[in-house]
Amino acid sequence: MRAFDPRLTPARADLAAKELEGQVAAARYVEGRVYEVVEPQAPLRLTPAPDAPLATEALKGERVTIYDANAEGWAWGQLAADFYVGWLPANALAPLGAPPTHKVAALRTFAFPGPSIKLAPIEVLPLGARLAVARIDERMAVTRSGAFVPAVHLAPIDVYETDFVAVAERFLGVPYLWGGKTALGLDCSGLLQIALSACGISCPRDSDMQEQALGSPVAAAVDRSDLKRGDLVFWKGHVAIVRDRATFLHANAFHMAVAIEPIDDAIARIRDASGEITSVRRLGR
Repeated sequence: MRAFDPRLTPARADLAAKELEGQVAAARYVEGRVYEVVEPQAPLRLTPAPDAPLATEALKGERVTIYDANAEGWAWGQLAADFYVGWLPANALAPLGAPPTHKVAALRTFAFPGPSIKLAPIEVLPLGARLAVARIDERMAVTRSGAFVPAVHLAPIDVYETDFVAVAERFLGVPYLWGGKTALGLDCSGLLQIALSACGISCPRDSDMQEQALGSPVAAAVDRSDLKRGDLVFWKGHVAIVRDRATFLHANAFHMAVAIEPIDDAIARIRDASGEITSVRRLGR
């Protein structure tokens, strides 16, 4: 049988997606059913337990194909956006509703139960969350579920940012969270994925996948005179985004936050912890 990346392959020893029959070994093969994420963000974990490590997060409005569920309230499936596989809380999912028309373009925003911002919010929505808007009522977008969201914080689903580095810079100071993808906390690859997605650029979830899939190689080591804004610097298990020839931006466990660092200082520090740079890659080349 062919080897697949288990992070991206809906297959276990006891069960696999029907489309993988004949390609992976499993006791049975099942058709999946597509759901949407209805919570602001939903944790995706590699095992069905609330204390299992966070692998990634799915944001409101994302689609996920579910192949299995257990009695403890967990559903096992694959995200449509980046194909990551894992367990999600079943109560964070619902059958497909109306297609999303808008997305959150602010770092975060509130959903209110009525048209007044003096009401207690019912949700805090992250950048990239997708909503089906029924109408614009003065300065509020009213979703098909009846929530009121400041229209200024939304953008049409097909309108994109143009500078992914500027998007990433908006997360400066956000706490580091392994597997996170929102302004409540995120990791290095989550920061890059969210920033590129805001610009309409497809991006895998983990840094090793990103190193293989994104852009073209510039160099195996950093010569700062050759760097351009938006270049990606990779180490084993880490990625940073070049802002200019002197600094780059990254979510990192040393600062436990998204931070801007002098490139030379950061390279020396990371070399001691993670080894040498594995590549520098440039998008749009």
